Amino acid sequence: MRRSVNMTVNGQAVSGEIEDRTLLVEFLRVNLSLTGTHVGCDTSQCGACTVHLNGTAIKSCTLLAAHADGQAVDTIEGLADGETLHPMQEAFHEHHALQCGFCTPGMIMSAVDFVNNNPVPTEQEVRHGLEGNFCRCTGYHNIVKAVLAAAQTMREAG
Repeated sequence: MRRSVNMTVNGQAVSGEIEDRTLLVEFLRVNLSLTGTHVGCDTSQCGACTVHLNGTAIKSCTLLAAHADGQAVDTIEGLADGETLHPMQEAFHEHHALQCGFCTPGMIMSAVDFVNNNPVPTEQEVRHGLEGNFCRCTGYHNIVKAVLAAAQTMREAG
């Protein structure tokens, strides 16, 4: 069965015709060509598909697109302000936390939500907060440094 969905993605109203079984990650990648959201496992284990739904990090590989109907979705493509990177994106660049880049969009989206909810995290809290995101390149040390640096920048920006 097909249905129409309407949502706001990265601040823009979008709509599409989808099958009932269409996952949000598929809608974003296929229907909207927003390929920064990756599919890594299809079981919500790796976090590569993380986006924000109404401001909260979720794994889009386990949410039906129909459940996002009428909601606000933000992807990695909408995180920067034009040419100005979000502080988390900038910190990942500055602290060499990018590695191969496959996990990076989901890791950044999870980290932004984490820091929004915990603006003064410890290293251990960052490690625990990002447990649902896997980096197969084992680059966690620089990822943690980047999140801590971004948290400070985000606090200072107010």
